[in-house]
Amino acid sequence: MPSRPLRVPLAALAALPAALVSALLYTGTAHADEARDVSGGRLDWGIKSSFQSYVTGPVAQGSWELQGGAATTGGSQFRFHSAKGSYDPGSGAFEAAFSGGVHFTGHRKADGSNELDLTISRPTVKISGGSGTLYADMRSKAKGSGQVTATSQVPLASLNLSGVNLRGGGTAVTLADIPATLTAQGAQAFAGYYTAGTPLDPVALSADVLAAEPKTIPSRPEEKNVGESSPEKGEFTGAAVDWGVRRTFREYVTGPIAQGSWKLADGAQDGGALFRFPDGKGRYDADAKTLDAAFTGTLRFTGNHLDLALGQVKVAVKDGKGVLSADVTQGGGTEQAVPLVTFDAANLAEKDGLAAVSEAPARLTAQGAKAFGGVYQEGADMDPVSLAVPLDSKAKLPPLPDLGSAPQPTPTPSAAPATQAASAAPGSSDSSGSPVVPVTATAACVLAVAAGAYAVVRRRRSAASTSPGPQD
Repeated sequence: MPSRPLRVPLAALAALPAALVSALLYTGTAHADEARDVSGGRLDWGIKSSFQSYVTGPVAQGSWELQGGAATTGGSQFRFHSAKGSYDPGSGAFEAAFSGGVHFTGHRKADGSNELDLTISRPTVKISGGSGTLYADMRSKAKGSGQVTATSQVPLASLNLSGVNLRGGGTAVTLADIPATLTAQGAQAFAGYYTAGTPLDPVALSADVLAAEPKTIPSRPEEKNVGESSPEKGEFTGAAVDWGVRRTFREYVTGPIAQGSWKLADGAQDGGALFRFPDGKGRYDADAKTLDAAFTGTLRFTGNHLDLALGQVKVAVKDGKGVLSADVTQGGGTEQAVPLVTFDAANLAEKDGLAAVSEAPARLTAQGAKAFGGVYQEGADMDPVSLAVPLDSKAKLPPLPDLGSAPQPTPTPSAAPATQAASAAPGSSDSSGSPVVPVTATAACVLAVAAGAYAVVRRRRSAASTSPGPQD
């Protein structure tokens, strides 16, 4: 039976010092002297908001792009996924590596190359003895000389864990608003744009901790053997279609204007940068390369002046062209089978028991533009579509990024108002992936002590960074 977080009276929370970092360790029954595996989770980090603004601003006139399944959240933070590592409840030692990366480019030269060229990927957080460090793979072009260096797991940032105690055990480790400072090695790997000691954006993470005693864990839905072998008849089950709708739309939904969120139902899955609609059933003609499939899952976006739900997703492929349609619910009414986007299906191919299309470019239809309230025009680029159809019982669907369990909200006696900055409307130009300044929010904290298993949770509001962006 899953453990449940301890509930603490608000009076106890109010007694906690307000200057401490918010760090939450969900408690549960655990053997405090046994190391436990970490599997699944996310790390949210803006790296440095002023650097984002500099890259996409009038000086560098650059952009950034996501790699390896990384996503964005809250308008300016990058979300890295699929935590893997270990946690020792006895000592509080914690280590987790995350997947995904961000590639920054700017100061484009006449020959088409970029003077600014920096990639940060595979962040890893290590905590031991009360100190913490964030490592990352770094590839950068040095400012001035243009020399390119690539280094694995550079100690990029030191983490301020004052008042944080991770000893005790539980089902998840969550840290919020952890102050981060650029290290000397990080400054060098950062191509000389900042000096050692420069404050970076605060770090937040949530990582699932597996039970101390090995147990049989059900496979994730995407890892199950799927499909019923009947290629002669052309019928299939267990297919999946992955689509993120549009990155800037997701950022708008969760940003300071809409102040909203999305919820998944009926089996739909969240991969951070994309949504998966599973359990597809339909018919596939290998010779003609035609396909018709219907999928389960509902995706609903809500926020200020926003309530849009997509369900009953269908995909049709013919003559190298794919169409993704869905039932669209908004304003109290539902329009069925609306063709939202077309995508390039010319590369539909069979491999490893799957008929698949991977990250096919997608464009908005006229009906899709209407469904999104006209904020995007017909023909606008939308997020790519990936389709996987199992043709035999041994085929496995491509795995989704593993975001782990969502951090559970914790009540606070009084919440300081968040400092918010204006966010671009979802229909604004986004070819550069232009970010906005992040929202600074104070996370909640908990103090819980249970026999044999406890977690002390504290919080600190990170000081606002006043350091300027890179100077020419």
